[in-house]
Amino acid sequence: MTSVAILGGGIGGLSAAHELAERGFEVTVYEARDEFGGKARSMPVPGSGTGGRKDLPAEHGFRFFPGFYRHVTDTMRRIPYGDGTVYDRLTQCTEILMAQAGGANEIVAPAGIPKSWRELVGGLRALRAMVLQTGIPISEFADFTERMLVMMTSCDERRLHEFERRSWWEFVEADSKSSAYQKFLARGMTRTLVAAKAEEMSARTGGAVLCQLIYDMLRIDGRLDNVLDGPTSEVWIDPWIEHLSDRGVTLRRGCTVSGIGCDGRRITGATITTAQGDESVRADFYIAALPVEKFRLLVSPAMRAADPRLGLLRHLKCDWMTGIMFYLDTDVPLEHGHAIFIDSEWALTAISQRQFWPDIDLQQRGDGRVEGILSVDVSAWDVPGPVTGKVATACTEDEIRQEVWAQLVDHIDDGTLDESNVLAWFLDPAIEFPNPGAATNAEPLLINTTSSWENRPDASTALPNLFLAADYVRTHTDLATMEAANEAARAAVNAILKASGSSQPACTVRKLQEPWLLWPFRQIDRLRWKMRRPAKAPFRLDRSGELTPTGPVARACLAAARVRGRRAFLTDAGAR
Repeated sequence: MTSVAILGGGIGGLSAAHELAERGFEVTVYEARDEFGGKARSMPVPGSGTGGRKDLPAEHGFRFFPGFYRHVTDTMRRIPYGDGTVYDRLTQCTEILMAQAGGANEIVAPAGIPKSWRELVGGLRALRAMVLQTGIPISEFADFTERMLVMMTSCDERRLHEFERRSWWEFVEADSKSSAYQKFLARGMTRTLVAAKAEEMSARTGGAVLCQLIYDMLRIDGRLDNVLDGPTSEVWIDPWIEHLSDRGVTLRRGCTVSGIGCDGRRITGATITTAQGDESVRADFYIAALPVEKFRLLVSPAMRAADPRLGLLRHLKCDWMTGIMFYLDTDVPLEHGHAIFIDSEWALTAISQRQFWPDIDLQQRGDGRVEGILSVDVSAWDVPGPVTGKVATACTEDEIRQEVWAQLVDHIDDGTLDESNVLAWFLDPAIEFPNPGAATNAEPLLINTTSSWENRPDASTALPNLFLAADYVRTHTDLATMEAANEAARAAVNAILKASGSSQPACTVRKLQEPWLLWPFRQIDRLRWKMRRPAKAPFRLDRSGELTPTGPVARACLAAARVRGRRAFLTDAGAR
């Protein structure tokens, strides 16, 4: 039986193990921590349980499953849970709260169906109505719509060779726009993404992901925003580990990868450090599923000589995005979805968990008093806070708590958030506080930056027995997420199938979905790209919210949509 050693037990490593086990490989996963799941795992608050109760649940940061995720959710459908699967544990959010400093709130609700031009226009009108409430001038929203239509209708070649080299901030021309435009459209739209900064993120990645979110928003069955109905490890990771064990996967905890051997042509083995000492690992194939900040330290000169692309990993950038949990005496649901605190110095996003955890009895956790949990992600650790005047990395644990709570209250100042309601709090233990010195983060996140694509490797390396399954690998998802890690794992497994001569079926790897009605314009842009002509939006948005065509193909599409619309109206009238 062909053996595979998987170095790292996060989402990428577990996804690779899942696919390989289903195809009859001998698989061993080595994980440094005592628990699997990587940054996605949840964890107990040590010592919080009393009177025989379980400890309170905590997480590295709340989980978010947008509708365009199709790889990781496909895997979840193949993990048994009770009478169904782990996928059944996903529940849909219905609202997004965008809270401004001073308590002015905007709530965005998904609606619409982008299956025709008429419906796409209707969805854009709804977005227009929402944006106008934020104080963005209609002319600037029209400009933003035009930029999004440029992104939607651009060919792949333009996206990769032009938009990849421009920041999202530059692409949406934020410098010349109002503060409201910069706040909500340039920065606010990217704040929902993983550790994304508008001034640094490539326009190609930011635009592609935002387009997917818009397509989800405009589609009734798009499931724009989904979360798990319980702590991540309890409803996903633990059942996954049980399933993998049942499939014959060997799962080893407390195994730190301390070395990877290479003779200049192949990987000769790996060194694992455990509590008992060092041991050697030998396998037919190796999958590195470690985070980039860990793996690049293990890339030896011999590995770089065999595959120079591995040396480019040093150019990839990591940043901090991690969570703090507030345990409440009385639940504060906020909205039924994620909250974006748009003016917060530390780029806060949050979710009130209790409303999504119907089967979790919090009275059987902690000391039995907790009724609600507010999970907050902190993304800007290098900006001074309003309370201490210090950046988050220079704060103590308690100062971080004070700053985060103050910024939350500044955005929701109606008395909903009362510090006397906080029974306990918990900061992600990945944040470490040496003395003296600033805080460190043991689990930073890879962030997307302009031109970073060229520094990222493929899942298959030049070393014939080494493959990569992590969120820094080139994928269609192109963002450091669970979805990207799962997609990379599938690509790595497919490469192993080919290298081993296996007759087992390949893993399904999907491109991001593009609406069929935009296909003609992408072909036109491909011709424009070859002729070295700039991108051109097929439509402009006028002051009444109507799309005005900019060329004959767009005019024909809108004319056809009007004919279909009249026919649909007559059909409905006849039925009535």
